[in-house]
Amino acid sequence: MNVREKFLLEISVESVEAALAAERGGADRIELCGDLSAGGVTPSAELMTVARSRIRVPIFTMIRPNGGDFAYSAGEFATMQKEIEIAKEFGMNGVVLGIHNSNHHIDVARTRKLVELARPLPTTFHRAFDGCPDLPQALEDVIRTDAARILTSGGAAGAREGAAVLARLVAAAGNRIVIVPGAGINASNIVEIVEKTRAREFHSGLGSTLPYGSRDYEKFEDGVRELAEAMSRLE
Repeated sequence: MNVREKFLLEISVESVEAALAAERGGADRIELCGDLSAGGVTPSAELMTVARSRIRVPIFTMIRPNGGDFAYSAGEFATMQKEIEIAKEFGMNGVVLGIHNSNHHIDVARTRKLVELARPLPTTFHRAFDGCPDLPQALEDVIRTDAARILTSGGAAGAREGAAVLARLVAAAGNRIVIVPGAGINASNIVEIVEKTRAREFHSGLGSTLPYGSRDYEKFEDGVRELAEAMSRLE
C-alpha cells in the first residue's frame, strides 16, 4: 500500500523570535530572510548562526543582495556566491534565490551556477518566477537549472487567485521539480488551495497575522498553528 506523503508547511520569518514561534506552531521548515518588507533579502551571518543554534527544523535561507529587481550586476552576482558559501558554513539546509535576464526571463546559466555552488544544499527558485512573461516556459527554464523547487503564486497577487495556474504548473512539473504555492496563504484558504492545486508543499509569511515589524509572536504562533492544523486535517 502506498503511504501518502504528508503536506509540508514552510514559514518565512526575519527574526529568531518569529522562527521559534513558527516552529512551536508546527512549521516544518523555515525560510530565513532579512527585511521582509522589501520582499526578503539575505539575512546576516549572525542571524543565520543564532537561528541554526536554536531552531530544530530545516532552515532555507534567502540569497538576495538587495530588495530591487532580479537582474543582477556582476558584482551582485559575486555577492550571491559569497552568501551561498556563508549559508553553507553556518549550517543552513537550503537556499532560496532567483535571477532574471534583462528581458525578465529566467537567467538559466547564472542560476545553474548558483545551484551547483549550493550543492549539496537544495535550491528553491523564489517568486521572481512570477515576474516572467511566460510561466510554462519559465517552468522548463528553472528545471534546466537543476533547482529543486519553485515558490510561486501562479503569477497572481496570491496563491488563491493563482490556483488554476498553479494546478497546471504542478501537473506540468510532475516529478521533475516541486511547485510550492505561496503568497496570501492562511488557515481560511488553505483547504481551497490544496484541493485546487494538488501541491504538497506550501509557503506562508502570514503577513496579515504578524505584519512586518510586529513583535506579537504569540499571535504569530497561533496563526501558524491554525494553518498547520488545517493542513493536517487534509492528510
